[in-house]
Amino acid sequence: MTELTMPKLSDSMEQGTILTWLKADGEQVVEGEDLLEIETDKATVTHPAEAGGILEIIAPEGTALQVGAPIARLGAGDEADRSSNPVRSAVEANGGPSTPTTPIVSARESDGTAVRATPLARRVAKAHGISLEGVAGSGPLGRVTRGDVLSKAGVAPSPPPPEPPVSNERPGASGKGTVEVVEPSRLQSLIARRMAEAKAIVPHFQVQTEVAMDAAAVFREQLKDAGAGAPSFNDLVVKAAALALRDHPLANGAYRDGHFELHSRVNVGIAVAADHALVVPTIFDADQKSLGTIAAESRRLADRVRGGEVTPAELSGATFTVSNLGMYGMTSITPVINPPQAAILGVGALREVLARVDGDIVDRRLMTLTLSCDHRILYGADAAEFLATIRELMEKPLRLAL
Repeated sequence: MTELTMPKLSDSMEQGTILTWLKADGEQVVEGEDLLEIETDKATVTHPAEAGGILEIIAPEGTALQVGAPIARLGAGDEADRSSNPVRSAVEANGGPSTPTTPIVSARESDGTAVRATPLARRVAKAHGISLEGVAGSGPLGRVTRGDVLSKAGVAPSPPPPEPPVSNERPGASGKGTVEVVEPSRLQSLIARRMAEAKAIVPHFQVQTEVAMDAAAVFREQLKDAGAGAPSFNDLVVKAAALALRDHPLANGAYRDGHFELHSRVNVGIAVAADHALVVPTIFDADQKSLGTIAAESRRLADRVRGGEVTPAELSGATFTVSNLGMYGMTSITPVINPPQAAILGVGALREVLARVDGDIVDRRLMTLTLSCDHRILYGADAAEFLATIRELMEKPLRLAL
């Protein structure tokens, strides 16, 4: 008999919610095949069976459990003993979860065959009344994605609407009028807790600089003319930061448990806004990748975040973060560090100004970069030198293409 427990699917995961069992209670399970879908603090993940045998489900769909708690057992048919399932008994004694917290569509078609599909694809298929059996999958291992279902339905892909918030209106007791109480999502609650902890525990300080972006703008136009594709200005910042991190290892490190951790890989997280939350997927080994590769990965990861298909593996492992509000016209941003990272870079909008250069008044395009630092590992001079390296790379962008 093998006991299955709630797996730890990301560094920050503390509990998970079972959304869908992809195998029925009492069904034979083969090691490695998709077994269940779990909602974590970062994403919804399809988890494979860790062993083979007859499935005995302990925790029904909709149950939220801490990491390490038992969820099922696998064994021979005569080994099943449901009376010894404390989690299942407790859930059933309380009436069980009437409906899971997320809409669920069975992973099996009417003939009993398993269909590989992302959780979002199943929800979209149910909404459009489409059988997944007739949809060709374009995802890994032929898995059906949301885009595949929308193509089958003849609908142009677009970001899914956010789920309606749980709210409760009650009369206001003052001149503020009616008060609407909105419950945050699990991800929003996690972000709120982490940001509060970061500001309370991490001694922040900031350094800021202006970057002359004229050469970078010309560089992008040259890439367009060459047919090589045009990376965004944020892609240039990611590449410049990655190269600078290689030369300033403390900025690529962390302060944890009273010691410094210096990472051998340069993995840059890019902050993406989605459904009233902030999600940070990771570009791994960004210092070793070309601008074109970084641009392609940035677009792919942003699409996966907004489509609800990003995985915990894509959200883990960042050693540094870039957060950009320039697309909203913000001049600058002072971001909060994502512990245990040593720093985070805030990127402002590209703006045109008049500047005096060698006694002449000229047009300039400037961008403000703000580096928030953990003072326990980075000091003022370290931070200034690191940010100056990024500025130098941005102002001489041909080095980013080497």
